Amino acid sequence: MKRVLGTLVLVGALAFAVVAVASESAKTAKAAPKPVTLKGELVDMGCYVSHEAKGEKHKDCATKCVAGGMPMGLLTSDNKLYLLTLNHDNPDAYNSAKDMMSAMVEVTGTVGERNGAKIIDVTAVKAATTAAKQ
Repeated sequence: MKRVLGTLVLVGALAFAVVAVASESAKTAKAAPKPVTLKGELVDMGCYVSHEAKGEKHKDCATKCVAGGMPMGLLTSDNKLYLLTLNHDNPDAYNSAKDMMSAMVEVTGTVGERNGAKIIDVTAVKAATTAAKQ
């Protein structure tokens, strides 16, 4: 009888522990961010942030700045500025964006925010299908 009672107590304790761990995991688990596509103009962050340089007449400078290591940004039609970050699993899309400076593009990736800065981790980039920006 003592053996059966001891087994029941042990099974109950294990069940409680499993439920407690599962409950805590569910609280701390975050849903994976879903990719979004944003439209806008590719800008080099240095020139845009310091003196709002953008557009076709700034294309050569932006291309040189990005080739020299300046970060890229996406400026949407509602004047939101997203820092483009390189996707570590596949850097191809980010690197191809370097050849599209000052162009209207569609950038796909996961969006986040850190300390007020908007960020998009680039998974795809292509020329915008319409002239409208998002």
